[in-house]
Amino acid sequence: MKSLSRWTVGTMWIGAVCAGVGLFALPAGAQDVRDLRQDRQDVRQDSRDIRQDRRDVSSDTKDIRQDRRDISSDTRDIRQDRRDIGTDRQNLRNAEKSGDQNAIKADRQDLRNDRRDLRSDVKDRRSDVRDLRADKQDRGQDVRDLNHDRQDRRADRRDIRQDRRDLHRDVSARRAR
Repeated sequence: MKSLSRWTVGTMWIGAVCAGVGLFALPAGAQDVRDLRQDRQDVRQDSRDIRQDRRDVSSDTKDIRQDRRDISSDTRDIRQDRRDIGTDRQNLRNAEKSGDQNAIKADRQDLRNDRRDLRSDVKDRRSDVRDLRADKQDRGQDVRDLNHDRQDRRADRRDIRQDRRDLHRDVSARRAR
């Protein structure tokens, strides 16, 4: 009976020591684990932000390309309108020399229409240039955001490594006790 009670007492003592160490280690380790989890969440969020920033930069780049194509098209239209105006002026001079009133009237109308088209195309090009400038600024801001998010992610990864070191150090210190 004495051997049974010694065995029982020994088992109870070992169980109490293990439970005490487990309970003692749990609160300190829980904070380290929470820090580690929070830093991992931060890294995931930063990665999502980086993906979104890349999409934004890509979208802005596409907008810039489209604006450049629009500007090029408007410039072609402006050149064509200027050529048409030159042709209309020459036709008007020829009609005035011939004295044909109907031809003069028609050439003046053509000249007015071509000037109106030119003004419209110039206005469109100015608008496209403003859009291009705004898209370039947007892309620049998105690139800055992307770089900032990358820096944040690097910092959070460093924090994870530090939290892991702290957690391992705390666990090692508790095991040594």
